[in-house]
Order: sequence, then C-alpha cells, then structure tokens
Amino acid sequence: MNNIYEAEAKALNGEDIDFGKYKDQVMLIVNTASKCGFTPQYEGLETLNKKHADKGLAILGFPCDQFGHQEPGSDSDIAEGCVINYGVSFQMFSKVEVNGKNAHPLFDYLKDQKGGFLGKKIKWNFTKFLVDKNGKVVKRYASTTTPESIESDITALL
Repeated sequence: MNNIYEAEAKALNGEDIDFGKYKDQVMLIVNTASKCGFTPQYEGLETLNKKHADKGLAILGFPCDQFGHQEPGSDSDIAEGCVINYGVSFQMFSKVEVNGKNAHPLFDYLKDQKGGFLGKKIKWNFTKFLVDKNGKVVKRYASTTTPESIESDITALL
C-alpha cells in the first residue's frame, strides 16, 4: 500500500468499503474489542462521531481478537453489542488481525507510518490512529488515551 486510500475492508454488514471514499475527511481508526477494560471508550468515540461527523470526521472501528481473546463473537454479535450497549453509529468493520503475518494491510500501513512503544506492533485494544484530510497519519494514541482527550487534535484537523 502506497497510501491509505488504497485500503479496502469489509464492514460488519458484509459490504466492501474502499477507503477512497474517505478522501478529504479526517479519520480516527481504532482497533476495538467488546470485552476489554477499554470497551467503554465506545461511548466517547460515539460522542465524537455525533459532534464532528458532519464536519468531516470518519471514525472507523476494527474489532480484533488478538489481545486476551476480548472479541470472541461473530460480526453480528459485535454489531449487536456495539449498538445495544453504546449506540454506535460510526463505521464498524469485520474482525481483523492487527499484528503478525495475517495483519490487515491497513494496520501494517498505519504501523509503518506511526510506530509505537513496541515499534511496529500494536500493544492492545483501542489503539488509535489519527489521519488528516490528505491521508497522512499524523498521530498514534495508546489504549489508555481516551477519545475525549484527543478531541482538540481532531478539531484542529477539521
């Protein structure tokens, strides 16, 4: 992948999504899990979505079961839990791997652009990548960083 707009991923509903549709939008890309201590961050992500989607923010959630088996369910289980428990209306994708030989190419690209504490690995669920309107990965946030605490970074890019 030469740029983020070459990425493709399958949504929870089975639809194939071409990332070219996110050109000229700010993206916040997050690897998620339904049974993680950080799962309540869905609420903060949804708050950001409601406040800023109409200004050009796209929040993109990617369920992942690589950390402590904290996303064991099927895509339909994940979709149901996100909506029932947190009212999630932002784009959620089918479960992916974010590390290792089977990592989704999007996450290989994101890690290449912004390494973290473990270099080109993701440490845990709810790692966040902020991408500007030109497709540049501008920041990476740890799992412990709440969505609310990065709102000013997001609004600066909008």
